[in-house]
This record gives sequence, structure tokens and C-alpha cells, in this order.
Amino acid sequence: MATNNDTKQAPNDPATGLVKGLVNWFNDRAPNAGVAYKKHMTEYFAPKNFNIWYYFGSLAMLVLVNQIVTGIFLTMHFKPAADAAFASVEYIMRDVEWGWLIRYMHSTGASLFFIVVYLHMFRGLMYGSFKKPRELVWLLGMVIYLVLMAEAFMGYVLPWGQMSFWGAKVIISLFGAIPVIGNGLTEWIMGDYLPSDATLNRFFALHVIALPLVLLLLVVLHLGALHEVGSNNPDGVEIKYGPKGNRWSPTAPTDGIPFHPYYTVKDMVGVGFFLILAAFIIFFEPTVGGLFLEHDNFNEANRLVTPSHIKPTWYFTPYYAMLRVVPNKLGGVMVMFGAIVMLFLVPWLDRSPVKSIRYRGILAKVMLFAFALSFLWLGKIGSGPGTDIIETYIGRVLTFFYFMFFITMPIWSRLDRTKPVPTRVTMHD
Repeated sequence: MATNNDTKQAPNDPATGLVKGLVNWFNDRAPNAGVAYKKHMTEYFAPKNFNIWYYFGSLAMLVLVNQIVTGIFLTMHFKPAADAAFASVEYIMRDVEWGWLIRYMHSTGASLFFIVVYLHMFRGLMYGSFKKPRELVWLLGMVIYLVLMAEAFMGYVLPWGQMSFWGAKVIISLFGAIPVIGNGLTEWIMGDYLPSDATLNRFFALHVIALPLVLLLLVVLHLGALHEVGSNNPDGVEIKYGPKGNRWSPTAPTDGIPFHPYYTVKDMVGVGFFLILAAFIIFFEPTVGGLFLEHDNFNEANRLVTPSHIKPTWYFTPYYAMLRVVPNKLGGVMVMFGAIVMLFLVPWLDRSPVKSIRYRGILAKVMLFAFALSFLWLGKIGSGPGTDIIETYIGRVLTFFYFMFFITMPIWSRLDRTKPVPTRVTMHD
């Protein structure tokens, strides 16, 4: 009769020996790979009090992989030509096996990408993840956001629907407001006087090759910078505070746990919920009522017929609203780009001695909540027709508040009454 010891894996099991041999063979030829794995996974200690707000960084990575993989399959059938682009998308949707699923995974993924990125950015503002010593982490994140917007805009033009064509024309023509070089710059970007074959070809090259490479490099730099200084946490205190040493390592911080396997397993829970939500959208409502995929974009581009309501995709609408409520074209362009520049300056504008919103006063909480509300309201205004006078004046007030939130940040962040901050992270064993 077999005993319990008989069922256990033998110490000299050939399979175990083969795996160890392959691992040793690889480590002998690429020793830095093992060092990097330990540094960024098993020996990277993260605060043990992460909450639900810390899911969005890993979810952004997940969506980035989805966009790259589905994008590769779409490029196999897409034709970047003005007379063939729309038909090739229809061919993918109707005739390519599972093409409709790949296309909807890509289009839905674009919107979900911005949702998790916006939530990730808001978490950074809420818990002070931009403050010393993480200024570089924040700046790299903002550059990622900027490149992501360029990537999304160029991808939006490729299907060559009505909104793609006219959206490209309106957005690119904004560069014409720049004095002296504006008109020449606009023609250089489009490669023609109107969006055409040249526009599609260069946007396709940038969307498929150049910008994804830049994006991947920036993500690696972002994570590298983060792991050099360590992750922030909801308390906004460093995990090196308190007694040293824990059961993993005598030099490890008491309030930290290895990122792998603890947070990689925890992130799988967030991934599961996220994939269920994404699957529901893809299979039941991929257009989300025209929010993720505009109805006008299901009609082929026609330069002789202007849509009654030209607007960008939802994730650009707050900035589009700022552009539209300013009467002067050059002023509107400056306001729109200035709104993005303000985000880069946050680490030097916030003068509060406290990082986390948990220990800040009512003034900081009200300002941050009002800022988030104004950004969402501007998005609603930007998605509308822009003909309502009252809405225009509301948009001007909200735009003014958006900038005043940053401009006055050195004042209200210093005047805010803060609470005592714990010396160690809370919610630990």
C-alpha cells in the first residue's frame, strides 16, 4: 500500500531537476535578469496598507498589453488609405473571423485605458504621490499621459469615419492659430491641405510603431523610478519608519511586504472584476450609447458633408470645452495646452507638509473634490453641441476654477489645517 511519503515528490525527481537546470542555465547566461526580477518583484517591499485605489496602475498595464496585442491583429487587415480604410474596418467587422471582437476589444480598451489612467492620476493627487521624493515618477506619468493622448487621437483618425475625418480636421487646424508658422505647421502635420492619404499613412506609422515604442519606454522608466524611491501609500508616510526587520528579511521595512506574491495575487482580484466589466461592455454595449464609439463614425468620411455636431472622444472633451468657451482661437489653444502643463507643475505647487488627503484639512478636501467635479462637468460641456449660451458661461467659470486650483495651490495648501500624521502606516498587523 502506498504511504503519504510515496505520494510526495521525490527529492531527486527528474522534472524538478530539469527545471532547476534550465533556471541555472538561463541565470548563468543572463544573470541580470534574476537580479532585476528580485529587485522589482520578490524583494521589492511595498506598503501593506494599499487599498482599492492602488489597482489602477496594474490595470493600466493590463489594458496597454490588450491594446498592443489587439492592435497587431488589426494591422494585419487594415489598409491606411483614404479610399480603403473604412472598407477595411468593415471587412474586419464582417468577414474576418472574430474580427468584430478584436476591433471592439481595441476600441473599448482605448476608453477603459483613459478611465483607469484618470483614476490613477486622481489617486496620485489624493494621496500626494507626486511629493518628494517622487517628483520624477509623477513627471514621467504625465509624459505617458501626453503620449497616450497623441496615440489615442491618431488611432481615432484611422477608421476614416465621418467623425474621424472632421475631428482630425478641426484638431489639426488648431495649430494654425500659432503665429507665423501656424499654417505651414498644419499642412506639414496633415501632409496636405485636408486630411488625406498622407495623413492616414503618417498617423498609421506613428500609431502602430513610433508612439507605442515611446510609450513602452516611458512605462519602464516610470516603474523604474517608482521602485527606486518606493511606493507611496494611503497614509503618505514612508514604510522605512518604525522598527527595522520582519520575517522576510532583517533589512526589510517592518510595514512592507514583498510585491510578489502578495500584490500580484491581490491585483488578480482587480483584474477579474475589470475583465467582467470589459466583457459586459464589449458583448452587450460596445458603443456605450455613442460615448465609446460615435454613431457618425459608422458612416464613411465625406469631405462634402459636415456632421451637425463635431466633437472629440469623451476623454478629450474637458480640454475641448476649455478650447471652445474661449472666444479667441489662439487664446483657446493656449488655455487647452496650458491645462495640461499645469499638471506637470503640481509637485512644486503643493506646499502642504502632509501628503495624504486622510490627514489634510477640510479646505484641501473641498478644493480637490471641486476640481474633480469641474473636470467632469467640463467633459459634459465639451461633449455637447456648444450652442447653449448658459453652458458656455458655466464652462468659462469652470475653466477659471481649473486654473485657479493650481495657481492658488501654494496658498491654500499652506493655509490648510492638517491632522497629526502617524509615524508608521496604519491598518498593518
